[in-house]
Amino acid sequence: MIIVQIKENESVDRALKRFKKKFERTGVLKELRRRTFFQKPSITQRKQKQKAIYKQATYGTDAS
Repeated sequence: MIIVQIKENESVDRALKRFKKKFERTGVLKELRRRTFFQKPSITQRKQKQKAIYKQATYGTDAS
């Protein structure tokens, strides 16, 4: 549960901004989007491998 204490002479907009930032840091929305559709573990692993291959090809170990 996220609690935001409103300080004296603080606007509601400012407190809402702090709340949104705290909420974003918890990762609740990201997790909800991830769980919306079931994805087979084999597909997840395949995507991770493709991502790693892409990163190596793009950034590579060659520093010339």
